[in-house]
Amino acid sequence: MGGKKWLKGRGFGSKLRFTRIMRCLGSGEHLNVDEMVPSSESLATRDNSAASGGYSSGVGESEQKQPDNISNIEEAESSLRESGCLNYEEARALLGRLEYQKGNLEAALHVFEGIDIASVTPKMKVCIARRGDMTKGERRKRRSSSEIALPMSMHAVSLLFEAIFLKAKSLQVLRRYREAAQSCKIILDTVESALPEGLPENFGSDCKLQDTLSKAVELLPELWKLDDSPHEAISSYRRALLHHWNLDTETTARIQKEFAVYLLYGGTDATPPNLRYQVEGSFVPRNNTEEAVLLLVILLRGSALKRIEWDPSILDHLCFGLSVSGAVRGLAAQIEELLPGVMDREERYYILSLCYYGEGESTVSLNLLRRLLSKAQNPNCINALLLASKICAENPNLAEEGVDFASRAVERLQGRCDQMASSAHHFLGVSLSAEARSAMTDSERVRKQSESLEALQNAERTMKDIDLDIIYHLSLENAEQRKLDAALHYATQFLKLEAGSNVRGWILLTRILSAKKRYLDAETILNAALDQTGKWSQGRLLRIKAKLQIAQGQVKNAVETYTHLLALLQVQNKSPGLQKNYKGSGSHGRNLEVEIWHDLAKVYISLSQWRDAEVCLSKSEVVAPYSASRWHTTGKISIPGLLYEAKGCHKEALKAFTSALHVDSNFIPSLVATANILRQQGNNHSMNIARNFLTEALRLDRTNVPAWYNLGMYYKDEAKGGGHAAATSLNEAAECFEVAELFEESEPVEPFR
Repeated sequence: MGGKKWLKGRGFGSKLRFTRIMRCLGSGEHLNVDEMVPSSESLATRDNSAASGGYSSGVGESEQKQPDNISNIEEAESSLRESGCLNYEEARALLGRLEYQKGNLEAALHVFEGIDIASVTPKMKVCIARRGDMTKGERRKRRSSSEIALPMSMHAVSLLFEAIFLKAKSLQVLRRYREAAQSCKIILDTVESALPEGLPENFGSDCKLQDTLSKAVELLPELWKLDDSPHEAISSYRRALLHHWNLDTETTARIQKEFAVYLLYGGTDATPPNLRYQVEGSFVPRNNTEEAVLLLVILLRGSALKRIEWDPSILDHLCFGLSVSGAVRGLAAQIEELLPGVMDREERYYILSLCYYGEGESTVSLNLLRRLLSKAQNPNCINALLLASKICAENPNLAEEGVDFASRAVERLQGRCDQMASSAHHFLGVSLSAEARSAMTDSERVRKQSESLEALQNAERTMKDIDLDIIYHLSLENAEQRKLDAALHYATQFLKLEAGSNVRGWILLTRILSAKKRYLDAETILNAALDQTGKWSQGRLLRIKAKLQIAQGQVKNAVETYTHLLALLQVQNKSPGLQKNYKGSGSHGRNLEVEIWHDLAKVYISLSQWRDAEVCLSKSEVVAPYSASRWHTTGKISIPGLLYEAKGCHKEALKAFTSALHVDSNFIPSLVATANILRQQGNNHSMNIARNFLTEALRLDRTNVPAWYNLGMYYKDEAKGGGHAAATSLNEAAECFEVAELFEESEPVEPFR
């Protein structure tokens, strides 16, 4: 039948002719165009009456679907022109689509289920394979004998694919997700079986097959996700991206993004992809996160090259993926490669600063934040202020700048988010505490300490959720200000909340108990900590245990504890695997070993065992020859400074302590020891230098007992000279001795901080 005759009188005549076609499908046989015999009832009527509980839309709705009906007529016309007949399956596909467009999903599903997919699938494969060959240019004749002999036309294949896809959509709406996925999978299996190498370009451009195929590829993983079948979903995503389906760029980008999101947040560990073709040396993801990051980087590059539209959520997901994998430097590199204008400058600076901070490059991060918080940018960015104040709080040398950042954050957060305000008060308190430790005058130190404690208490009051760092610093600050009862309260609370999972909680509680001279309780706490701590993380605990034993006069037990600790470190140093897995490795482990040798040397010096002390000092020289504490103890190779001081060789001891100050000018033990030797020399010049050293030591540590004692001795020696100032010097000496005694009563076995 000619196309013009078919199209003539498209209105009422076309609809009537299409209705006759539908009514003549009762027999299920092929109907020639010129042999259309009317039937008593249509296929749709019979199917709907047979379906239990079936429903149909009202008359008004059918009138609203006239454009869809016309589309069905055009589809029928196309199939008729191709093959001269309309078979049973094709008719069901057309009628099912009509019911689906009306919203009669159950009726549409009943019609679609009448299509014998198993019988038509081989025919569709043949047609798709032949079309693929023709598209590749192997067969260029449009009307060759082989094409005429095809079992069905491409329009028929497209029509049946659409029917299978609409069946899947109907099942999805009816929440029969597994059946929907299996129906959708038929389309992909058929095409992949017919064209295993993928679809050639422009395949199916003259019909709706490509459009239906693209929708099916995108729908299948979503159906498996709805069915709670994660492994099938992941397999479908990979199939969609690895097989050549001729998807457009936007569709591919959507699938890549959805797959990346599912890998990151789906909660299922996917096995690594098994690629059929793999270029040697190319990257193969080993886990969910790596595969998701790879997809997101591809999307980011596509956006940068203007192949797809910019989607800010891609960067959000990439930030999360690289952060949890610890590859924040890679994230920084990706952000730095973005073209100007793609990302807001303030957001770029802030994310980059987070990346560098995560990599441990705090200086670079702080420099970026300084630029962001400058007057030319956004000086009131709260997130940047909080991060900058956190970085400064971790470095005592940046205390003044940290106070400025934290104060600005506190001011901006008044009446806003309590949790963020709590963090701002916390960082302010920590920075004020650092400022107090370096204050030049007593009045300034007392004021800063008071402000620090007040800020930390404000942080505690405003926090919604328990912040362990705030509790810890409250305990630490109270301990340093010798408010030991409050410090003990917070330390106990911290340990309970942390459930003993961190060594620092055990150590702080032990130090506070030792300051209260409750040595037995402190040792009991330490033993409990050792029972709950891994063998390779016990270094600091064992060291403080040895100091507790020394404080109780148990020198022999202390030596045994030190020996056990040194053996533990030796085993750890000889095991590369342990160095990677445990915190007591690397520079921290070396520093701990040096301090242990020095502790042992001091024990042997106190016992006048000079030879054993020299052995300990020579051992420490091998580990860290330029340690300030080593020079304080030894001075030169095999010339122990403290040994000379103990023997009265002040000149050699003074050289040793001076060498220690050359390494670290703020090393308090050497400042005090040097002052002590200079004071004993008795001349005015030496006495003045000694006083300066002691004053500097007390500025650095206001609670240092040896410094107060030696300052008292200085004033006492000064009073021996007589004169009008003698009485004043004696009063000064008495006050220094009283302060030394006061601090000695609350001195821990090792410093709180």
